[in-house]
Amino acid sequence: MELPLVNHPDYVAKINDDNKFPIKKFGALAKHLLNERVVKHFHIPKECSIETMKTSHSLEYINHIKNKTLDQKLQKKIGFPINDSVVRRSFVATGGTVLASKLALDYKLACNTAGGSHHATFDCGAGYCVFNDVAVAANYLKNKRYAKKILIIDLDVHQGNGNSEIFKNDKNVLTFSMHCASNYPAKKSRSDIDIELKDHMEDEEYLNILHKNLKELNKNKYDFVFYVAGVDIHFEDRLGKLKITDNGINKRDQIVIENFYSKNVPLCGVLGGGYNKSFEKLIELHSMLHKNCATYF
Repeated sequence: MELPLVNHPDYVAKINDDNKFPIKKFGALAKHLLNERVVKHFHIPKECSIETMKTSHSLEYINHIKNKTLDQKLQKKIGFPINDSVVRRSFVATGGTVLASKLALDYKLACNTAGGSHHATFDCGAGYCVFNDVAVAANYLKNKRYAKKILIIDLDVHQGNGNSEIFKNDKNVLTFSMHCASNYPAKKSRSDIDIELKDHMEDEEYLNILHKNLKELNKNKYDFVFYVAGVDIHFEDRLGKLKITDNGINKRDQIVIENFYSKNVPLCGVLGGGYNKSFEKLIELHSMLHKNCATYF
């Protein structure tokens, strides 16, 4: 038995060459995980259905993406051109997180090698996020009655404002975001729990804050956890403002995974952000989530 990992070649979309978003990381990560023998094969997702997507996004917005009719100003807010391959990628990557969440129910741990598009709200994309895959998957699990009480633990350097907006009136989905206070988005939403970190924070302080908050989270019972494992907290990230080392990120992932695995709570890991100055380092950092999950298989 091996860790269920979800990947699709279409996670790599065609965007302009000068775009800050490292779109090729999805293909490179898949190759790295195969080369390192973390897995022998991937689970291949299908495009997320509009029916499933509708639980978290307006039909009008979904159709604007599907038909490539989204206003230029709103495309600029997302940061991607809404072309055929970006549309395909957006539906497939969301389907990937839905599939990974179903696999996590069966295997206790599963990951998508994309996902964590946490800036997309009900009727709008932003910050390299077209659809909010975690929100879609969380609503899918609830509507199918696979899980009642869900926790989204978001450790990306940026606040998970899309999740806090989508679930602000939902008592069954708890949104937890631990992020750099001064970073994007400039105007923050209100999560159920927001932990704002100061610029240039280092490993020890960061991990202590995480430990303390996991103890608090453990006072509640959850049926399911989504873990947004952004690596843009790294000290060499182009868009982050924290000073976390490779070892700090590795320990963070181990702490989160073990915390829920030991309590028998299924966990679905998604990639989140990462904009490291070194592309090779970025792949290595993103692979830590999968390598740490794989130790349980």
